[in-house]
Amino acid sequence: MLVRRVVLVTGALALVFAITLLAGLRQGLLTLLGLGFGAVLQGCRFGFTTGWRDYIERRNPHGLWAQLLLLALASGLMLPLLAAHPGELVGAVAPLTLSLLLGAFLFGAAMQLTDGCGSGTLYKAGAGSPLSVVVLPTFMLGSFLGASHQPAWVALGGLPPVDLLRYGWPTALALTLAGCALVALLTLPHARSAGPWPRRWVIGAILLALLAALHLIVAGQPWGIVYGVGLWGAKAFAALGWNPAADPFWSVAPHATRLVEPIVFDVTSVTNFGLLYGAYAVSRWRAPVTTNLPSARRLLVAATAGLILGYSSRMAFGCNVGAFLGGVSSASLHGWIWFAMAFLGSILGVRLRRRIEATAT
Repeated sequence: MLVRRVVLVTGALALVFAITLLAGLRQGLLTLLGLGFGAVLQGCRFGFTTGWRDYIERRNPHGLWAQLLLLALASGLMLPLLAAHPGELVGAVAPLTLSLLLGAFLFGAAMQLTDGCGSGTLYKAGAGSPLSVVVLPTFMLGSFLGASHQPAWVALGGLPPVDLLRYGWPTALALTLAGCALVALLTLPHARSAGPWPRRWVIGAILLALLAALHLIVAGQPWGIVYGVGLWGAKAFAALGWNPAADPFWSVAPHATRLVEPIVFDVTSVTNFGLLYGAYAVSRWRAPVTTNLPSARRLLVAATAGLILGYSSRMAFGCNVGAFLGGVSSASLHGWIWFAMAFLGSILGVRLRRRIEATAT
């Protein structure tokens, strides 16, 4: 066991050192933060998908409360920073478009079928979950295609961004905390039957909020997942001969630059690399992992849903991390709209998942 742990720690240090050597100190620090994200997500089993499903199926609000605690803490740390350093630090602010509504709904449904959102798919794949390992390539493909079509979806229309930070960070924070409190109060009647609130989720929320604030400071932008995954798909297709010159998304700056630069120069990618390895290391810290392989039908459904997961995340300007956590903690109204629509989609996704699992037995 000691040898295995030494090897895991050595691998983490080697990853950080290699990316620092290739791309600079900032990218190395982001890789280190990614390791932290992966370690916390896997170690605390902190997931958005399961938390929502627990409430939809069993009216257990604990996972949802952990997410609300994360939002409140991250907002408290990030909003003063964004207000104090405009331009240098940029929040996750997006318009209120039709694509946001439809994309978030589809994402919510798909994440229940894949058993993972953006962060969940990555950390579970890193930990060796067969389902997530199968989903990750289709998630990547969907994100790549969704990015290519994003300008067309946005052109369908909507409202401009609503950035509550324009009213000052105290007001923005107060409104954000009020939103978190409202959701908590709506779910409060079901708390008694749910038992004690798992401490690991509280710890996870605190650690993830700290890591998210550090990511904002180092990267200059909130933590994200989907862009890096889509970029991997774009680079793969470019290597196969695809020409991005006519693509409405990948042909324009800064995306065109990302396509020709080494992957380690991309902020989101190096964080994702760290997340994958961090989850892998924690999953194998005590002993090798043994997993049961799902049925071929379940894997096929998950892989298909992975395409929708990736595509819809680009329609909705991000996943549970980039759009929900990043949007809400940046005081952007689109983050709350994403949450509402994705939760509605999850209700549908849970029902579809029940039918699939029932017919598989």
